[in-house]
Amino acid sequence: MLPQINIGQTIRDYRLQKGMSQGDIEKRTGLLRCYISRVENGHTVPAIETLEKMARALEVPLYQLFYDGEEPPELPNLPKRRSADDIVWGSAGKEARLLNKFRRLMGRIGEPDRRLLLYMAQKMANR
Repeated sequence: MLPQINIGQTIRDYRLQKGMSQGDIEKRTGLLRCYISRVENGHTVPAIETLEKMARALEVPLYQLFYDGEEPPELPNLPKRRSADDIVWGSAGKEARLLNKFRRLMGRIGEPDRRLLLYMAQKMANR
């Protein structure tokens, strides 16, 4: 089981470590002091955008609000995911050559014929 992190207590600890008051955080973030108090006391769970504001105000990286340690956590060795460029049809190889040929040919035909081809392609794709 992973250890529980009290995000409010972590924020309070960083704030006190830096010699800042809740009023200082209020000025830097625009969040109300009473809201900051509710977060620090565990009465409110802040949204990630709010945590980003607080991390900036405290001048700490966001991950440190969730992580108990000095260095960033080591990332697991996950399999490499395909990028959007790898997934897009026509981005490489034979598909790219075919798409380029279509582009050249489409440039040589008139607008009414282009619209007709687009209509036909849409119909074929919906089958």
